[in-house]
Amino acid sequence: MPVERHVLLDRDGLLLADVCCGRPPRGWTEPRPATVFGLVLVRRGLVRGRVDGRERLLDPSSVYVERPGCEQQFSHPCGGDVYTEIVVSETALADLLGGDPSVPEGLVFTTPDLSVAHRQLLGRSRAEGTDGLEIAERVTALAAQLLGRLAPERVESGRPGTAAARRRLVDEARSALNDDPLLSLADVSRLVGCSPHHLSRVFSAVTGMTLTRYRNGLRVNRALEHLGDGERDLARLAQDLGFTDQAHLTHVVRDLAGLPPGRLRSLLSGRG
Repeated sequence: MPVERHVLLDRDGLLLADVCCGRPPRGWTEPRPATVFGLVLVRRGLVRGRVDGRERLLDPSSVYVERPGCEQQFSHPCGGDVYTEIVVSETALADLLGGDPSVPEGLVFTTPDLSVAHRQLLGRSRAEGTDGLEIAERVTALAAQLLGRLAPERVESGRPGTAAARRRLVDEARSALNDDPLLSLADVSRLVGCSPHHLSRVFSAVTGMTLTRYRNGLRVNRALEHLGDGERDLARLAQDLGFTDQAHLTHVVRDLAGLPPGRLRSLLSGRG
């Protein structure tokens, strides 16, 4: 069957893909064992699944949890369908589930807030110049929310328990990002000894901003230093500070500082 698959993120044990299945064959696919853990979020269409012989109906109100080793078959009674696929490595999955990568069985039903988070993730992933750290944060948060509907106690088990512990964790993450603002979410979480999901949650709760926005603030401050010194090569500045390109630098600087780099250079050098 014709399948269009667009990978939007593939790093640090996380994969996000936009998949369109057109003109699927009639009847059931051949049985095959699942080889990865995955979350399949149907956006359009209807899919029937057989998992170890048990049938399930998958539609935009539900999320299919693909468990490694399970034998699965699918049929497409309404023709083609469109879905989002999230694949999480065993290590990342263990981080989300309190150290144990075994996946609880069941079908997750969506809520309006999860549907909005899902679509926001897709929108940001497709936007030009979007930061990989932001997408990793969003993928991790959505996966944790979905798994939390199956095993809430396990998803919550890795969260630091006291205010002092949460502040220490955030300070360690801030220190790591100040040393190297180009670190990924997985890099920072390894350095501070906390799962990416819990690091993102605690960081946002303590600081009132995401890791992505904090890291971008650090990079904008460094950009302001260079602009104040009269830096004119914005493409090189973008590369030095880890932005995708000059357009990405301009977008982030305008978002956080309120003005584009060229205007800020004039103001900071005393000519504006």
